[in-house]
Amino acid sequence: MSHHDDYSALDRPELLQFVFYPRKDFTTPPSNATDHLIAVDEDVSISCRFHMHDRSSPSVLFFHGNGEVVSDYDYIAPIYNQLGVNLFVADYRGYGASGGRPTFSSMVADSHRVFEYFIAVLLKGGYSGKTFVMGRSLGSVSAIELASRYEDKINGLVIESGFASTVRLMTRLGFPRDVLGIKDFGFPNLSKIRTITLPTLIIHAECDSLIPFEEAKDLFENAAAKSKRLVVIPGADHNDIMMTDTQAYFGAIEEFIFAR
Repeated sequence: MSHHDDYSALDRPELLQFVFYPRKDFTTPPSNATDHLIAVDEDVSISCRFHMHDRSSPSVLFFHGNGEVVSDYDYIAPIYNQLGVNLFVADYRGYGASGGRPTFSSMVADSHRVFEYFIAVLLKGGYSGKTFVMGRSLGSVSAIELASRYEDKINGLVIESGFASTVRLMTRLGFPRDVLGIKDFGFPNLSKIRTITLPTLIIHAECDSLIPFEEAKDLFENAAAKSKRLVVIPGADHNDIMMTDTQAYFGAIEEFIFAR
């Protein structure tokens, strides 16, 4: 069953301007990080940054939110490193040092190229730890897409501030449902999480004003994983979730990644 048609339905300019907020900001990598340009199209490469802790540590491939860029994570990556985790942060087209313009279809297609590259980097570098994919907000689409396709290569899925239904999200942004032309209400995240049996951690802000907490509950209830956990950050909103209770946020991630 192919959802490509559904993604192209979302690739209309009037929709894309509500979803993608590309910024061309980028920095030089911190001392323990390396930058990677991943070719995804003839003239388009995606910029990624790998914050290394140790070759024996678990590695997380991270897809950020729609208003963020890779270098925004220069301040957050050290927390992952302190937990004993390698963090590989990926941009989208038009973000950071990446070329091209972002669309839904390209974001999903590119996530596969990024994943293949990420796995190759780990193999080549002799990294032996477990592998996780994580998506924040819009990044949940890429993370869930990969978890649904590469269960044999991934040890767990983390969704932070993710959404279940694009239709519901777009309707909340003010798009009439019939204009969307998407038949599957659960497309893409809800439909896909029903097929993912990997251990799954879902983190969401209690007072998320952009993507309501119901979306997380919906994802959690539909997740096919036997081992799944929903963590609510009390009093937090969409953009301060990490800082409202840093200990609860990173404690949940640490516990999940290092679970026996």
